[in-house]
Amino acid sequence: MLHAVAPQKSDHFVEIGPGEGALTAPLLAAAGTVEAIEVDRDLAARLESEYPALRVHRADALEFDFAHMPHGVRIIGNLPYNISTPLLFHVARYAEPVRDLHFMLQLEVVERMVAAPSTAAYGRLSVSLQARFRMKKLFNVSRGAFRPPPKVESALVRLEPRSPPLEVNEDLLRRAFSARRKTLRNALPEVDFAAAGIDAGLRAENLSPDDYARLSMNSIL
Repeated sequence: MLHAVAPQKSDHFVEIGPGEGALTAPLLAAAGTVEAIEVDRDLAARLESEYPALRVHRADALEFDFAHMPHGVRIIGNLPYNISTPLLFHVARYAEPVRDLHFMLQLEVVERMVAAPSTAAYGRLSVSLQARFRMKKLFNVSRGAFRPPPKVESALVRLEPRSPPLEVNEDLLRRAFSARRKTLRNALPEVDFAAAGIDAGLRAENLSPDDYARLSMNSIL
């Protein structure tokens, strides 16, 4: 994971959920500045004691305000799998100053994130995140690499903010995929498909994030 991220002395990192510091220690040795967000008070105290150079934020990452982070900050973490999706959307709100993000996630979630249109894994999560980031699955991680081993396989994914991001109406997106068996003309009757240059006979999973951005500009929501 550290090799894939390739930290440099000029880098400023924020690690989400450092736990016992398995990734934190080599990050501190390789990067210029490292901050950590840890919700567990005992783990936070241990990190502060073992790594005096580490700035620890005793906070829930789902409520953390990333707005104060410097331009070019790099975010990294082995995210708690039970809150990975809401955490991804929370971090996405602060993507503008971020250089990149590297997250270890459940393999199924990563495959949904990077899925292409008209594939089984492609859905609302794919479009929402691909509208904000360019993403790449870097490699799989077997459950045996963890202690204790989880019940699922994992993968490391890289996210790089799009500049500017695509403007996608989230309510339109939600309604399109909640009726994914219907054609677009039946799922989204208020949209001017002709003006958007989209075939109204297609279904939600057939459209790219760019298509959804065009649809969002031609809806009356």
